[in-house]
Amino acid sequence: MTNVLIALVVLLTIAAMVQLVRVNELLSEITNKDTNEVTDEDNNQNGILFIIIGFGFLAFVVWQMITWDHLLLPPASSVHGAEIDGLMKVSMTLILIVFFALTPMLFYFDYKYRGKKENTAYFFAHNNKLEIAWTVIPTIVLTALIIYGLRTWDRAMNPDVSEATIIEVYSKQFDWTARYSGADNILGDANFRLVEGRNTLGVDLNDDKAADDIVVREVHLPVNKPVLLKFRSRDVIHSAFLPHFRVQMNCVPGMITEFSFTPTITTDEMRMNSDVVDKVNRINKIRYENSKILTANGEEALEPYQFDYLLLCAKICGASHYNMQMKIVCLLYTYDAADDSLRVDLGGRRIIKK
Repeated sequence: MTNVLIALVVLLTIAAMVQLVRVNELLSEITNKDTNEVTDEDNNQNGILFIIIGFGFLAFVVWQMITWDHLLLPPASSVHGAEIDGLMKVSMTLILIVFFALTPMLFYFDYKYRGKKENTAYFFAHNNKLEIAWTVIPTIVLTALIIYGLRTWDRAMNPDVSEATIIEVYSKQFDWTARYSGADNILGDANFRLVEGRNTLGVDLNDDKAADDIVVREVHLPVNKPVLLKFRSRDVIHSAFLPHFRVQMNCVPGMITEFSFTPTITTDEMRMNSDVVDKVNRINKIRYENSKILTANGEEALEPYQFDYLLLCAKICGASHYNMQMKIVCLLYTYDAADDSLRVDLGGRRIIKK
């Protein structure tokens, strides 16, 4: 019903505007004035409107930047993510400087050089200095920015993976499964033709390298140690997205894609980040209000939200796409010389054996 009312209001508004135009035409015929003639008064009004709307637009942009800043992601939790954030900050700084310098000039010049009957056009044919300035300066700035971006991209996409822990991430509608490479740090072979019963990943059980592989539903990663994620898909194209690590890679049926990164911030450290704390408090306030409604109807209340790193799907892969996620836990690690293994510091869980 609401959509019908909105459509009706839009149609009536258009009809009213059409009638106003028609009334204006009839008045011009009565007064013998051409409504299409642009007068100095019209130009003055438009010039003033340009000033008002232009600086109002700038104020709106600043308001948005301040009001919605809390919705941005917290600092990156990976080595390459921090570099990408640095590139983003440099790029946005340059964009904002140019935007806030040129936009006021654009609207001001619209006002200053508004049409007047006594004005005549000034033809500015050529100026070598200006041509050089607005060609060379942007070229230097953009070249430096492009080189900076390419180097950042190269470091992110071509890191040293010789010491990286190898983990497979397997996607299907609508969940994720991970497979640790085990003590040898080599994943056993897998093939979709072998998917049967409990062997949901299609692992070749006759491959000796698969004997120590560990299949999990929750990935634990040690910080400051590189990890190489290898992605597969059973059905459609999914997109593995780890926003806090600035990682995204498509999972394509029939092929293996990969991405390497080094986590730098543990889950507990990120939970103490001021931006994350504010976000958690806002979410829990909403959940608390919703819980009062649920309990009043005899339903179970919502549990308080707690921050966790999540692996999400960034492709619209089907009806339950929104719920396709897997928990990622980042922990400190220690080396246990007694059994030559690497352990995380919480619970003593062994995640890698060298």
